[in-house]
Amino acid sequence: MKKFFLAFSRWAGTWTGTVVIVLFLIFFVAQSFVIPSGSMKRTQLIGDFLFAKKFSYGIVTPHLPWLEVPLLPDFNGNGHLIEGPRPKREDIVIFRNPQTPKIHFVKRCVAVGGDEVMYEDKKLYIHFHDLEDEASIKAHYPKANIVTLRGKLWVINPYMNKYPGIQYKPEYNGNSFMLLAHHYQANSDIDMTPVFVEELGRKVFYKKIKEEHFYMIGDNRDNSNDSRFWGSVPYRLIVGKPWLIYMSLEFRSYDQVYNGVGGGKDHDKLHRICPNLNIGSQECQDLWNKQRYTVRWGRVGRLIESIQLEAPIE
Repeated sequence: MKKFFLAFSRWAGTWTGTVVIVLFLIFFVAQSFVIPSGSMKRTQLIGDFLFAKKFSYGIVTPHLPWLEVPLLPDFNGNGHLIEGPRPKREDIVIFRNPQTPKIHFVKRCVAVGGDEVMYEDKKLYIHFHDLEDEASIKAHYPKANIVTLRGKLWVINPYMNKYPGIQYKPEYNGNSFMLLAHHYQANSDIDMTPVFVEELGRKVFYKKIKEEHFYMIGDNRDNSNDSRFWGSVPYRLIVGKPWLIYMSLEFRSYDQVYNGVGGGKDHDKLHRICPNLNIGSQECQDLWNKQRYTVRWGRVGRLIESIQLEAPIE
């Protein structure tokens, strides 16, 4: 055994050994991702560099980094070399977008196969298919959030009370409910269908989740391109779970945070940097430029699961 470890140590110290070990870690253990949008703020912020655990939901079929070309056939037809547990409700999940599978998204799994989802402005209603009676629902969610609609029990915004890190901070003057309505009226493809709910006296958007599929919605729902628009995510596209923030850097330009140029509009952040100034002023721009490229040291080394349980300070 000692000889084996000595031989392995010598091999690992070579260029070949180093490359093989690094690729093994990237393919099967952990991979680095950068948060590009504000759809999950403030549990995850634009500029968070994080490691994801790639073994949380099984062993994913390896893809060549950056090119995202699969290195092996999908032997099992489910995107995984070894099948594992499925994402659970409340999990923050990294997955491949169904429309553009080479691009990774990070969202919260709000519903699983068999669940039903209804959405209206600022309110997400979920009917949990395996929690049919009020007593079992009350064991998990506050009574004030439980309502009866269309003859079934639903929970309103079920995860916001449990996770203080979820902060609803839209980055533009609009809302995703109106955007869904606009797409529907224009005959554009969306994943939800409008239904009239008598108890509410109005229409909302509705979806029942297919088996082996998972509904992924950003915590910051008015600033999130998610399952409401392009559909639920099958298990074969599930990659892993965000784990650890190893760097967090504020790199956006003033133009980005003020006008949204290149993405990243964030007037909430500007108001905190310039509390007593007009955020459109030159003075505010100068203040922003002074703190640009600063490291958010309070986030470095933090576990995602712990951050979402705390009220954000950033």
